[in-house]
Amino acid sequence: MDYADEKRIQDAVRGLYTLLPDGRTVPRLGQGTWRMGEDASRADGEIESIQMGIRLGMTLIDTAEMYGSGGAEELVGEAIAGIPREELFLVSKVYPHNAGRRNIFKSCEDSIRRMGAGSLDLYLLHWRGSIPLRETVACMEEMKRDGLIGGWGVSNFDAGDMEELFNVPGGENCQTNQVLYHLGSRGIEYELLPWMEAKGMPFMAYSPLAQAGRLKSGILKSGAVREVCRRHGVQGGQVLLAFALRLSNAIVIPKAGTLEHVAENAASALLTLFEDDLRLLEEEHPSPRRKVSLDMS
Repeated sequence: MDYADEKRIQDAVRGLYTLLPDGRTVPRLGQGTWRMGEDASRADGEIESIQMGIRLGMTLIDTAEMYGSGGAEELVGEAIAGIPREELFLVSKVYPHNAGRRNIFKSCEDSIRRMGAGSLDLYLLHWRGSIPLRETVACMEEMKRDGLIGGWGVSNFDAGDMEELFNVPGGENCQTNQVLYHLGSRGIEYELLPWMEAKGMPFMAYSPLAQAGRLKSGILKSGAVREVCRRHGVQGGQVLLAFALRLSNAIVIPKAGTLEHVAENAASALLTLFEDDLRLLEEEHPSPRRKVSLDMS
């Protein structure tokens, strides 16, 4: 990749942003870290990938205390060492069993320490557990006042969960909901996304590349995706990312473990899908016409 290409991609990625309910600006194309930090033999390559992503403008990095039992956060810490904190948007997630007053403050501080970050821009409840939402929200609000986090959100919450959240004190301060979303999993479009749009809340799309395995392979081999690739001269993964990014309230966090994959992900910011493209994708991978269960992976 020459300088001109890199600059063009940087500009395109940095032009993708939205606002959180609290008014903060957040990048819309970032980097995920699920399955990173699990194998020491891959660490150097994973660190280089994150650093290249940052260089290309993907400065939002999403991780969790669950990923690699903290290993992903440590990896992020190595990758961002020396980069001015204000240039990054760091997100981590707390286990449900740690999301109460007894453990959440230590969990948050441990995540911050592993990343050497000083604070988190967003801290998310990874999924619902047995600890009451009222307790978790109260702790999140306390950490926000103390400067440990800039704001908080949730993950894997359906519309009913969001309604319940907004009915507890402080619940309306939720900034985002991170959910599975890609061309082959569009269930959230029926009820959850309209609910969030009405609240002015962006969503974070995890696994926007449909992960690995047969599902991803099937989507990339679909006639619609292959035709859109042919029209634009791009890779299938770029079509999937551009599909998610077509929604102005989507924050998309693909994971990449190689430099080539990082560059491909970032270059998806250059791709605009036209109405004919979207119509073709819709015919083969339609939006749901009824309520379906929330997908998780």
